[in-house]
Amino acid sequence: MHRPQHVNIWSGFLKKCLLVYSGVYAVVAIAAEPAQLFEPIRSVLQHPRCQNCHIPGDQPLQYDQGKPHAMLVQRGIDGKGMPAMECSSCHQEKNSPTVMGLHAPPGAPHWQLPPPGNKMVFIGLSPKDLCMVLKDPARNGGRDGQKLITHFADDKLVAWGWNPGGNRTLPPLTKAQTVTAVKQWVDAGMPCPA
Repeated sequence: MHRPQHVNIWSGFLKKCLLVYSGVYAVVAIAAEPAQLFEPIRSVLQHPRCQNCHIPGDQPLQYDQGKPHAMLVQRGIDGKGMPAMECSSCHQEKNSPTVMGLHAPPGAPHWQLPPPGNKMVFIGLSPKDLCMVLKDPARNGGRDGQKLITHFADDKLVAWGWNPGGNRTLPPLTKAQTVTAVKQWVDAGMPCPA
């Protein structure tokens, strides 16, 4: 049976790219080219909910504009802040009640930055460089592919990114879509874009 040419063209298109709706990755195509599998993950990691804490310097960022954290907050020796200004002083185990306003401190278990010896920087990296950081256990907190999947699926601080409270924007993929994208990328051998 011969399929019409427009069906073959559409089928080929789906096999070579990610489905995109309004600039947001809605579905990760199972048959995507291996090097394209990282793009949905990159779009999440370089969203303000993630990259504001995965910083090259020692002062975390705030808001979608990536402004330096108020009160000169710093990373500290373990990523949990400086003495008398620990992250947990303001960031509790859950988001502040809405009665405290839209800009009240967000919260999640073990709120902190990555430690200074392993900053896991997401800001300013090319897709290839970010991919190389994420797949390298020496630079990603000692995680192999399966541990990365677990990190995205189960870590409560990571999960906060999809429940940030206030008027904070959400990453372009849902948590479930992100976990699926990470699984697909890991299963494909963690390929990086050129």
